[in-house]
Amino acid sequence: MNIKFPTYLLLLFIFASCGEKTQQGSTDQWKQEIIETEKRFAQMAAEEGIREAFLSFAAEDAVLMRNDSLVVGIKAITEYLNTQAPADSNMSLEWKPDFTDVSSSGDLGYTYGKFIFSMADSTGNRVERTGVFHTVWKRQEDGTWRFVWD
Repeated sequence: MNIKFPTYLLLLFIFASCGEKTQQGSTDQWKQEIIETEKRFAQMAAEEGIREAFLSFAAEDAVLMRNDSLVVGIKAITEYLNTQAPADSNMSLEWKPDFTDVSSSGDLGYTYGKFIFSMADSTGNRVERTGVFHTVWKRQEDGTWRFVWD
C-alpha cells in the first residue's frame, strides 16, 4: 500500500502540471481575442461612428460610466448614445489598449489605455479631450467578447 500511494500522488502532480500549461496557452489565446476585439471596436468607431461601435460591442447588461452617472443596460445605452453621439455627428474617438488581461477561467477580461476624443465646437474649431479608459469584457455564449463596463 505504501508503494501505490506515492504512485497516485505522482500521477496527480503530472496531471495537474499538464493542465496548467494548457491553461496558460488558453489565457494567451483569450488575451489575443480581446486585443483583436478592441481593434475591431476602435476600427468600427472610426469608420462607422461611435454610436454604432458601442452598440455593436456592448453586452445586453453593459454599463457605461459617464461623468458621475451610470448608464445601465443596452436600452439605456442606446438612448444615451442617440443624444450624446448621434450617427451623423462630427465626433471621433481613438484608443488603443496599453494593457490586457483575462481571468484564468476565460470568461472575463479587461483592458485599459489612453483615448483621444475630438469634435468640432460651436465655432467649427476642433476640440480634443484625452483620458484613460478601462473596459471589462465578458465572453458570450457564442464565444464572442462584449464589453460589460466602459
